[in-house]
Amino acid sequence: MATPISNFLKLVSSNVFKSVQCRSSHASVLSDCTSFTRRSHLCGELRDKHVGESVTLCGWLQFHRLSGAFIVLRDWLGSIQLVIPETKVHEFKDLPLESVLQVKGQVCLRPSGQENKDMPTGDVEVQVQEISVLNTCTKHLPFEVQNFNKVKESLRIKHRYLELRLQNLQKVLRLRSKFVMSVRDFLANGNGFVEVETPTLFKRTPGGAREFIVPTSSPGKFYSLPQSPQQFKQLLMVGGLDRYFQIARCYRDEGTKPDRQPEFTQIDLEMSFVTQEAVISLVEQLLQATWPEECGQVAAPFPKMAYQEAMTFYGCDKPDLRLDWKIQQLTSTLLPAPPAVFQDFLSTDGSTLQALRVPEACQHLSNKELEDILRTCAVSPGSRVKLVAAKIKAGGSWGSSLDRQLDTACRQRVAAGMQLQPHDWLLLAAGQHYQPHQVLGQVRLNAASLLESKGIQVRQEGFKFLWVDNFPLFLPKEDGGEGLESAHHPFTAPHPDDLDLIYTSPEQVRGQHYDLVLNGSEIGGGSIRIHSSKLQSYVLSEVLKEDSSELEHLLFALDCGCPPHGGIALGLDRLMSIMCGTESIRDVIAFPKITGGKDPLSNSPASVAPDDLKYYHISLDTPAT
Repeated sequence: MATPISNFLKLVSSNVFKSVQCRSSHASVLSDCTSFTRRSHLCGELRDKHVGESVTLCGWLQFHRLSGAFIVLRDWLGSIQLVIPETKVHEFKDLPLESVLQVKGQVCLRPSGQENKDMPTGDVEVQVQEISVLNTCTKHLPFEVQNFNKVKESLRIKHRYLELRLQNLQKVLRLRSKFVMSVRDFLANGNGFVEVETPTLFKRTPGGAREFIVPTSSPGKFYSLPQSPQQFKQLLMVGGLDRYFQIARCYRDEGTKPDRQPEFTQIDLEMSFVTQEAVISLVEQLLQATWPEECGQVAAPFPKMAYQEAMTFYGCDKPDLRLDWKIQQLTSTLLPAPPAVFQDFLSTDGSTLQALRVPEACQHLSNKELEDILRTCAVSPGSRVKLVAAKIKAGGSWGSSLDRQLDTACRQRVAAGMQLQPHDWLLLAAGQHYQPHQVLGQVRLNAASLLESKGIQVRQEGFKFLWVDNFPLFLPKEDGGEGLESAHHPFTAPHPDDLDLIYTSPEQVRGQHYDLVLNGSEIGGGSIRIHSSKLQSYVLSEVLKEDSSELEHLLFALDCGCPPHGGIALGLDRLMSIMCGTESIRDVIAFPKITGGKDPLSNSPASVAPDDLKYYHISLDTPAT
C-alpha cells in the first residue's frame, strides 16, 4: 500500500525544511534578503541554536491559553509558542484565532519540564517584546483551522483558502512544486527537451473524450478546450523541435471522481525518431531521477505485461501488483463437466469458466458485505456473464448451490488446483472473451478494499510500477453500439507486424501503445504515432467513421515531411496522489472541483447575463437554474 498521508507528512516535514535552508549556517530559511521582508525567521525553523537571538515573526494566531499569556503563532513551516508580557496580555486575550500578527522578541529555552516533544520547536519559545495585529480575523469562521478537525469536503473546498493553511496541504503542494521543478530540470537541462506552451483554445478532436466548448462572437463558431496537447505536440515534431515537453493543463467534460477532474495537469512529452523502448527507458530514468527521497527509491527497469496477460489474470488493463490474487481458468482437468447453472453461458464460441479465490474473506466479511461486493460488480453493456459464489467450509463442502451440482471428487480437484482453504471465498464466472475476467477483476479489487478497511492488510506495501503494452488498436464501442473506437486515441500507430490487417480485420490489430500503471492506477499513457497522412486518413474515415476533414490541418502537416515520433503523458495529479498516499487527487490540487465539476468556492459554473448570451448568439431552450 502507498504510505498513508499521516506517515508521509512526518517523512516529508524534515525534507521540506532542508529544501528551504540557506547556504549560510547562520542565515534564516527566508534568504539573506531579510531587509525586504517583515520577518527575520519562520516560526517553524526556531531551535535551541537560535537561543539568545532577536527575531521578527509573522503568522496566524493558532491558539492561546491562560487568558492570552501564552499564544501559538503558525506559518507555513510550523508553529512556535510566544510568551506575552503581563502588561499586554489584556490586549490579546480576546483576539480571534487566525488573526495575523507580527511579533518581535528573543528566543529562549523553555523552562525545564515544560518542553513539548510533539512540536519540532518545542524546546524553545519567544519572549515577546513587541506585537502588532496586522489583520483581525472574523469570529465566525466556517470551520476551525485544525488538522484534527473533520469537516465536510464541500465546505472545505468552498473555503479552500482556510484549509490551505493546514500543514498537510502545505507540505503536499510544496512537494508537488519541488517534484515539478525536478522534472523540468531533468528534461530541459539533461536531455535536450524544449518546453513549449500550446494553445488552450482549439477545435474539437474526433474520437476522444467529450470536450468543453467555448462560444465566440462569430455566429455558430466555437472553440474547444483540448483534452490534451496531442495534435500540437505532433505538429511540433513536424516543425523539427525534436524533443518537446510541457506541464500541460487539459480539460475533459466528464464526471468528477476521486481520481478524475474536469481540468487536470499532465507531464506531456514527445520525441522524434524514437522507438517505444526508448520512450519507456526515458520515463523510467525520469522517475528515478525526480522521485522524492522521502518517498523511497524507484527501482528500474519496471516489469512489463501484455494487455492479454493483464486481462486474463487480473481482469483489467491496469492491474494492482501489490495484490497477488489471480484469476484462474477452470479447465477440463479440474472441472470436466461444468455445473448446469453455467451451461447456457458456455454454449457459444469464445466462452470460458473463470475462477477467483479470495483468501479468508468469509472469516472477516459478513454475508451482507459479501453480497454487496457482488452487487457492485457491474457487467458492461452487451455483456452476458453468470457469476456464482461459494463459501469454503471446514469439511471441504461449498456453501453454495454448486455443492449439490458437483461431486466430492470434482470439488477436491478444484480445491487442490486453486489451493482452497476453509473460510475462503470462491467466485466462478462464465461468459465470452474477457467478460468473466472483468467481473472477477472487480470482485478482486472490491474485496481487497473492504478487507483493508477492516484493518486486514492484503496488499503489499510500497510502489509497484508496471508497463502494459500490446493493446488492441481498436475495441468495440464502450456503450455497446456498433463499430470500433480507439483503445488509446486515433493517432496511435499500428504494430508493424499487423499493418496489413488494418484494411481487412482492424479488430485484430495491435497498437504501439503503452500504459504506465502504479499501484493499480494508470498514471501515464503513450504511443508511437501515425506519421503517414494516408494511413491516418484511412483510420479516421474508414475504421472509426469520423469526419477526417476536421483534421485537415494535421493531415496536411503529416504530408510535409513528418518524422516518425512518439511520446507519453503522465498524469501529474494522480501520480502525486499515489506518491503522497491521499484518498483523492483533490487532496493534491490547490483549488479542485467537487462532484459534477462544481466549484463551491466561486459557485461555478454560473449563469450568464442575457446580453452576454446575445453577444455570443446563444439562446437557451431551458432557463438557467
